[in-house]
Amino acid sequence: MCCQKVRIPIDTFCLKESKISQCPQQNSEASSLRHAFKILDADFFTDNKILEVAKGAEEFNIPIIRANRKSVASVDGGLQNPSCLVFDPNWGSEQPDGINRRFTHPVPSGIQRPGSNEDIAFMSVLELGELIRTRQITSEELTRLFLERLRRYNGILEAVVSYTEELAYAQAKRADELLAQGVDLGPLHGIPYGLKDIIAVPEYHTTWGSTSFKDQVLDIDAWVYQRLRSAGAVLVAKLVSGSLAYDDIWFGGRTRNPWNIEEFSTGSSAGPAACTSAGMVPFAIGSETAGSITYPAARCGVTALRPTFGAVGRTGVMSISESLVTSYCHPGLFLREVDNDDISNSWQDKLGPFCRSAADCTIILDAIRGRDPDDPSSRDIPLDNPFTVDITKLTVGYLDDAEMEVVQVLSSKGVTMVPFRLNYTVDSVQGILNFTMDVDMLAHFDEWQRLGKDDQYEAQEQWPVELRRARVVPAVDYVQAQRARGKLIREVRESFNVDAFIGNATDWEKVCLGNLVGVPVIVVPTGYANISASPPSGTRRRTTVTTGIYAPPQKDHIALALAIAYQSVTDHHKQRPPINDTGPNDWTPNAQSKKYPPRQLLL
Repeated sequence: MCCQKVRIPIDTFCLKESKISQCPQQNSEASSLRHAFKILDADFFTDNKILEVAKGAEEFNIPIIRANRKSVASVDGGLQNPSCLVFDPNWGSEQPDGINRRFTHPVPSGIQRPGSNEDIAFMSVLELGELIRTRQITSEELTRLFLERLRRYNGILEAVVSYTEELAYAQAKRADELLAQGVDLGPLHGIPYGLKDIIAVPEYHTTWGSTSFKDQVLDIDAWVYQRLRSAGAVLVAKLVSGSLAYDDIWFGGRTRNPWNIEEFSTGSSAGPAACTSAGMVPFAIGSETAGSITYPAARCGVTALRPTFGAVGRTGVMSISESLVTSYCHPGLFLREVDNDDISNSWQDKLGPFCRSAADCTIILDAIRGRDPDDPSSRDIPLDNPFTVDITKLTVGYLDDAEMEVVQVLSSKGVTMVPFRLNYTVDSVQGILNFTMDVDMLAHFDEWQRLGKDDQYEAQEQWPVELRRARVVPAVDYVQAQRARGKLIREVRESFNVDAFIGNATDWEKVCLGNLVGVPVIVVPTGYANISASPPSGTRRRTTVTTGIYAPPQKDHIALALAIAYQSVTDHHKQRPPINDTGPNDWTPNAQSKKYPPRQLLL
């Protein structure tokens, strides 16, 4: 009898439309399926073709989907089984030649230990290193100082997930012992620091900022942690990541901005930015897929580098987007075979330093850059030494939204400054980034969503909504987005006819474009403004003013050199936030300050 089952056997109707005869239940099923096809922008099929697709999906697609999911997606986070498609940000047809030599750096002279711990806390990495080498302070003393500051201010800022105290004192003691034996591991020898809590360290929680994973301990030495440990640096804390690397809300609260503690830090590298700004660590490592270095650095008034993709290995780091690692539609985007056996990989786009200065960013980048054997997208990029770049030979553009003080300072130092704009015709830059990133994120947290754990998520308007929407992105249109991205890369490459350019670091279009195309940027503080609605009796709280210095992929040294030059004659980066002045004029906790308004995607 016709129409006794919802699933329609293929032989119950003729595939030739001229001979089709359907019963009412078939029509009803086709009508219901058409609604599903409509949200995929595929409702152009006839009813019979829709039924044919449904039967084919059930018998062919779904078994393959389930087999693939069982094979590679049963564990959330994307730490295993990386994609075999790897994004190469090189704009040329050939890989750059050269050896990945370490940078030489200036050695500060005449550095004396300040009289107060507050002054010590805001010294640069190079200055702190000189205090250690001249035996004016030990690494253990520094470690104690920064652990005390982390505990003192965390109640206000909500920026620390866990203190690695036992590990820190052991590493500091070892650093002091090595120095006593005449062994100097370099400029980071004995220097305390923090890691964003998507970066795995054995025996300590790696929570990814999420209620779902707050008890998680990963037995993985993240590559960036290995590099810093080898350089003699001392890990003092795991710092806040927004939940699953989205914005500044996490399972323990919401991270605040030291310059204005009624504001939040924005961006998922919230802890690294806030802690560096407040002198709770000399430097920290954060990450960015879409704004999570640039936004919190700008909000908290610190210098931070989003390096070229692949400059820093990402083994042991939570994964968001492989498509901001993946493409194939441009000569600079190519396929590379990957052996997936026993690889604990991650593709949270780019890891970068939050520091007091561009010089410190250069020192940190030098320590962590280079090929990670378990990260097929990492490379030994032969960067020139930023400390020795002759900036007078550079032509630097400035956009309409550039901070003109930066333009004037660089011009006074011999840089050729010219008006500039990037020309491209792709009008869906922001959509391409959101579209592809959400699909990739869902691939890494498929099980999490299927088990309904997204209901536990700290901000329901963020990942839960976006990843549900990502579930219905057609594969064809995902690929079309990558083709559009390839066109964007070609157009930006052709338009980028200067050595670098200056522009707003938090303009959302530029954030999306920079991450899609692979452009490195350094965020530098350029001033401070009065807050809006300042209390009548006054306040020391300020709004930070920053700008971005952008360079072509694999030219990070140019952006760093220009930032070093700018900061050599300005002192905006040396200012300290009013974190000790939390009186009634500086912080009025209220219901409004606890609300979480909708924001742009910051990962």
